[in-house]
Amino acid sequence: MKISLRGPLAVALTALLLAGCSFQPGIIERQPDVDPERLLEQAAQQTPEQAAASRLEAADILARRGNRTQALEVAKQIDDSRLKRQARVRWALLLSELGETEGDPWAVIQAGQLLDEIELPHEASLTLRERLGLALGEADEPLAAARALLRVQAETERENLNDPIWAQLSRLDRRELGALRDDGDDLTDGWIALTELVRSTGSDIQRLFARLDDWRERYRGHPAARRLPAEITALSELRGQRVDHIAVLLPESGPLSSIAEATRQGIRTHHLAGVDSGAQLSFIDSSSGNMEALYQEASALGAQVVIGPLDKDVVSRLEQRERVSMPTLALNYGRSERNRAKGLFQYGLSAEDEARQAAQRAYGDGHRLASLLVPNNGWGRRVGDAFTDSWQDLGGDIANAVHYSPQAPATESAKRAATNPKPDMLFLLALPDYARQVPPNLDYAYSGDLPIYATSHLFEGRRQPRLDADLNDVMFADIPWQIPDAAVGGVEALPFLASYRELRDESDSTMFRLMAMGVDAYELALRMPQLQAIGGTELFGATGTLSAQADGRIQRRLPWARFVDGVPQPVLSPGVLGDDRTP
Repeated sequence: MKISLRGPLAVALTALLLAGCSFQPGIIERQPDVDPERLLEQAAQQTPEQAAASRLEAADILARRGNRTQALEVAKQIDDSRLKRQARVRWALLLSELGETEGDPWAVIQAGQLLDEIELPHEASLTLRERLGLALGEADEPLAAARALLRVQAETERENLNDPIWAQLSRLDRRELGALRDDGDDLTDGWIALTELVRSTGSDIQRLFARLDDWRERYRGHPAARRLPAEITALSELRGQRVDHIAVLLPESGPLSSIAEATRQGIRTHHLAGVDSGAQLSFIDSSSGNMEALYQEASALGAQVVIGPLDKDVVSRLEQRERVSMPTLALNYGRSERNRAKGLFQYGLSAEDEARQAAQRAYGDGHRLASLLVPNNGWGRRVGDAFTDSWQDLGGDIANAVHYSPQAPATESAKRAATNPKPDMLFLLALPDYARQVPPNLDYAYSGDLPIYATSHLFEGRRQPRLDADLNDVMFADIPWQIPDAAVGGVEALPFLASYRELRDESDSTMFRLMAMGVDAYELALRMPQLQAIGGTELFGATGTLSAQADGRIQRRLPWARFVDGVPQPVLSPGVLGDDRTP
C-alpha cells in the first residue's frame, strides 16, 4: 500500500488559489516548484528548524522530478526532530517510500522509528509499519519484521500480507517463535501453529496436506486459512515426488578423506535415526573425480538425487555446465560469481557467509567504521574481502584492514587495527589461540571498549570458562548445534535432537561441525523437489537456517552468541530496534 504525498499538497494549493482575487472558476494553476538546490543552499544558513523544513521541501521536489537517489540522500540527512508534527509524518512517509523503491531498507527503518515517538494518523501508521516490516526482513531481522507485519494484518485482515509474513516466520528458530507466541493473540497463534506444522512434517508433503485440514478447522477465518501462503500452495504440486534413493559421492582417500568421513558419519547417523524418511543411501567413492562416471554409477543404482562432490575444483567445473546429469547437492561452493548449472545446488560451511553476516549484524547495531583483523593467507584474504564488500555495500567505511601472521603475537596487529583512525568495531577472523590474545591487547591499545564481531572459528565447541575468559564480550556467529543455549534456549529445542545426541561426543569442533553439515545435507537432499520448484525454500537445520538462493547456492543464517564469564551466552539485543522495541 502506498500513500501519495501529492494529495495533501494539492489540497493546500487549491485553498490558496481559492483565496486569491484572480481566481477563475474551474481553473487551477500549480505554482512552479522552488529550485531544490537553492533550498539546500538556504538550509545551510538557516536555523535548525528552518533548515529541516527546507531540506524536506527539497527532497519532495527532487522525488517528484524523478531525482530519487538525490532525494533519498537529502531525506536521510534531515533531523526530523526539528520538524513540526505534520511535517515529521510527511518526512517519514517520503523517506520510507524512497527507501523502499530505491532498495535502501535502512532508510525505511530510520523512518519507521517515528512509530515509537508520535501517534500517526491511522492510514499513515499502517503504511509506515508495513514498509518497516518489509525493510526489517531485508535487514535480516525476521522476528521484528514478523511482528510489524502481523500488527498490520491484525488491523486490516489483508490476505496479501500472507506471503511476506510467511517469509519471515520461516526464518525463525524455536526460541524466536516462542517469543512471538508471547504476544498472545489468535492471529499470531494461528501463524505459529502453521509454521510448526510445516516443520514437523519435514520433507513428507503428503503428510503435510493431510494435516492442513485439521489446522484450517481449528483456525477458521484466519487469513492463511482463507488463502495459504504461495510457498505452501506450491508444495501441493509436488505431492508424490518423494526422494527414495540418494547417492552420496565422497572420497575415501586423498586430502579430503577426513573431511569426507566426518560428513559421511553425519549423513549415515541421521539416516539411521529414521527422521522422517526411509530413503535408501548408496555411498560411492568419488576419489577419481570423474563426474560422468560417478553420475552413471549413481543412476545405475537407482538414485534420484546426488550428494557431493566435495572437491572445490570439481564443483567449479560443474557450475559452468548448462545443467547437471542428476539433481545434485554439492558439498562446497564453486569459484565463479554465480552457479550456472540447472539442477546443481551448492552447500557448505562457508566462512565468507559468516563474514557477510558479521557485517550485517554490526551495521544493524549502529556501527559505521570498521577495522578488520584477518590472517595473512588466502583464507584470510577471501573472508576479509567478503566482509569488506558486504560492509561497503551497506554504507559502512573501513578504518584499517590488518593481515596478521598467525605465528606472531597479536600485540602489534591489534594495535594497528585499533588506531589511526580509531574504528567503532572490529571484525575478527582467528583460531582460538590467536583470538584469545586480541581483546587484552585491544584493552591496552584502545581507550574504551571496542566491540568485536567474529566468526565461529574462535570457539572450540566446549565450555572452557577459564581459558575463554579473555574473550568476554566478543560476539560470534556459530551453528545452533555448537551453541544450543544461545541459539535456541537449550539442547532440547535443537533441530534433529536424536542425531545431535548420537554425534555430540565428538571432541573436535571442526569435525563436529562437518557432521552437522552431513545431517543438513541429508535433509536438503530429501527436499530436492522443493528446492528445484520453489524459490527461497528454507530449512531450520543443525548448521543454521538454510535457504536456496536464485542460483542454487545455499545460504546459512546463523545465531549469535556473546562470551560472558568465558561461556557463550545469548545476545540479548535484538538488533536494529534496541532492547524493548516492538515495531
